[in-house]
Amino acid sequence: MAPAAPPPPATPSPEHTGSALELLVHGVGGATPQEMLGDPRTVRVTGDTTAAVYRRTEDAHGEKHPERYGNEPVAEAYCWSGLTSGNGSRALWLLLLPFMVVNLAHWMRPTATGRTRAVRLYGVLVRLVALSLTVLLTAAACEVALDLLAWQCAGADACAERRSWLGFLSERQGGWWSQPGRRLGLAALVPTALVGLLWYLSNRTWSAYESQRPLNGEDFDEDDPFGVAAAHGPDAPGPAADGSPRRAAPVRPALGRPGFWYGRRLVARLRAAHTAAGFLTVAAAVAGAAARHDRDAEGPVPRIVGAAVEGGIVLCALVVLWVVCRRGRSERTRDTRLDGALISCLPGSALALLALAVLYASWSRPDWQSSGALPVETAFRFLTLGQGILVVALAVVARGLYRRTPEPHTVLYGLGGPAVAMLACALGGVMTGGVAQRVADWLDGPGTPGMDHSSDIAGPPVLLSWQASVIPVLLLLLLVPVLVLVVRTVRTARRLGPIVEAEYAPEEPDEGRTRRIARTRATAALTDSAPWIVGVVSAATLLLGAGAIAGSWYSDQVPGRAADGSGPLLESLADAAQSTGSWLIGFGFILFVAGGRRAYKDASARRTIGILWDVGTFWPRAAHPFAPPCYAERAVPDLASRMSAWTSTMPRGRLVISGHSQGSVLAASAVWQLPDATRRRVALLTYGSPLERLYGRWFPAYFGAGPLLGLHRSVHCWRNLWRATDPIGGPVRIGADPDPGVDRGPLKDPLAYGRTTRLPLPEPILGHSDYQADPAFADARADLLAELGPLVPRQTEARTQKGTSGRSSG
Repeated sequence: MAPAAPPPPATPSPEHTGSALELLVHGVGGATPQEMLGDPRTVRVTGDTTAAVYRRTEDAHGEKHPERYGNEPVAEAYCWSGLTSGNGSRALWLLLLPFMVVNLAHWMRPTATGRTRAVRLYGVLVRLVALSLTVLLTAAACEVALDLLAWQCAGADACAERRSWLGFLSERQGGWWSQPGRRLGLAALVPTALVGLLWYLSNRTWSAYESQRPLNGEDFDEDDPFGVAAAHGPDAPGPAADGSPRRAAPVRPALGRPGFWYGRRLVARLRAAHTAAGFLTVAAAVAGAAARHDRDAEGPVPRIVGAAVEGGIVLCALVVLWVVCRRGRSERTRDTRLDGALISCLPGSALALLALAVLYASWSRPDWQSSGALPVETAFRFLTLGQGILVVALAVVARGLYRRTPEPHTVLYGLGGPAVAMLACALGGVMTGGVAQRVADWLDGPGTPGMDHSSDIAGPPVLLSWQASVIPVLLLLLLVPVLVLVVRTVRTARRLGPIVEAEYAPEEPDEGRTRRIARTRATAALTDSAPWIVGVVSAATLLLGAGAIAGSWYSDQVPGRAADGSGPLLESLADAAQSTGSWLIGFGFILFVAGGRRAYKDASARRTIGILWDVGTFWPRAAHPFAPPCYAERAVPDLASRMSAWTSTMPRGRLVISGHSQGSVLAASAVWQLPDATRRRVALLTYGSPLERLYGRWFPAYFGAGPLLGLHRSVHCWRNLWRATDPIGGPVRIGADPDPGVDRGPLKDPLAYGRTTRLPLPEPILGHSDYQADPAFADARADLLAELGPLVPRQTEARTQKGTSGRSSG
């Protein structure tokens, strides 16, 4: 009998070829490499103390030993928290909040198709609003230093006596500095130093954060001149046979262009213009006061001198306007060049005019005496009125762009940018008005400037008091939408109760547990109502601001005095609004500064405001050069360079870039920057991602439905995890047919309703954090790795299995 045939060998289980890498990117608030990698022993692979890539010590050379990992990837962690959280001194960046907010308005432009002129006009209007904020800040500094201190207090004997440090400026002492023009020239050092500090910070932060060049232009596909593959994948319709582009062929998305994250020329150009505008504002305040005196009275100074100085200031101001309006961003190529001598010398020319203005004002005028306040009321009125007109014009342009290419998820029907620009102007007014009013109250002692006839000083411009008086009215108006949201949230939570119990059936219902889960979901949904709150606040601010201008212009008195004789009720309301608004504006400013300082010292406070701050400083400085620095101009090239370097050294390697929260936005932006050949070897894993929920709605031209669809088609594969309890992250809603299956959710949160054998203790409601704790995370990552490369028979019996690759929540 023939011996039995040996049994056939078992079918080997499949195994991927090459090494696999998971590049983790944390979210807001920051995370340490040890937290992200789940190991206290880490080593820096590349980078510096500000931002770097780390690995576990045992994984330092993981690519050389892929057999140790089986189907698990080697984990790397990119830590970028040093770019935003740093030391406590960076809390001073919060003082630049109006500049940051107006810079956001530039990027909130609606999607535009074939409207090049309208897009350029939108950018010009935003840059003009930004320039007005620089002028407003400098004018406020001039109001405090030149008007309140040097002109009013030093010119009033009672006020100067109470402030001994102002004695050498007092007219009573009759010293060299006692003449008003010389006092103004000395006080001009304060706003001049402020403008110089802003210039220094802008120049220094550019070198520290934004001078990282992206990948070279030649890294992009030379056979794809129209960017079709980069935008919508290799199967998208390409150029026609004769080389001309097809009509349906889209261009490369803006975030994928080589110059998007390197705008050196524009920042340098705007920095020169805004610095010059600040110096010219100070020069106009100093020279204007002296020229008015020379025109009104005969004196030793020829009037032609003042006219020449003022003419030079006007001419230089026109050059500043030309520079701001002339040119915007260039995204198709890197702005590596610098502008010519005209723009480079602009700040120096303005500073020279300021010096001439100080010399002109310091000319001896023995008969010149200061009384009342400097006539700056009209300047503040026209500045505020100009801001309102610019915002309205911006709204008209934005609405026209939206009507041409409407996207249903765009906030406020395309008016998000104008609404945010209006908020920037309001913030600038609150901050500058608050400082001026608090300094006036401090100088006047027990008196109230503008109200008491016995006051030692006249006080700040009347318009600032009117603007402060509308703040209580605005807060009262906000009570209505806030109450509506509270009622709606309560009703939503009640309606979600039975749905929550049905999801966890057949577990025994627990009323308290159900209520907490439902309330968390209902509260998380409030994020989607934020656009309407912004719209209501902006519209009310615009209308109330117009009323404040009209009231100050008509009455030329503070609200408390303007209401005299109108009846007891109106008089009491006007007094209450003025006093309450004055203290609110001062208290809010102090609270704002103190809160910013605490945010960089306390981790919990930093997490609370982290999402808003990181959204604001994610975008390059395209409208205002004095805005806080853009960390993404360092982080995005870092990530893109790391992915390109790893894939070039590992021809058969697989790479998953895994981003949480704001890290998912950085990850997507870096993937857009990759060459087409590299992008096809990369998988994208996002979780708790605001890509569509925040960025897609507020910044539709860059993260709208079209760009996200293009990202899906150009990257090898993509998964997005989200929870209904997450107030920040959400689905990305790729609009393709058939459904590409990018979104995986809503994930169950909490993982267990009650106590189980596997989970004997109550499970927390995770919300925006700890996505890696959900088994769906490991499943999604395994799916991506499986899609990244071909399968070959397993060569060895067993591999060392590792746990989850790490944690990237921030």
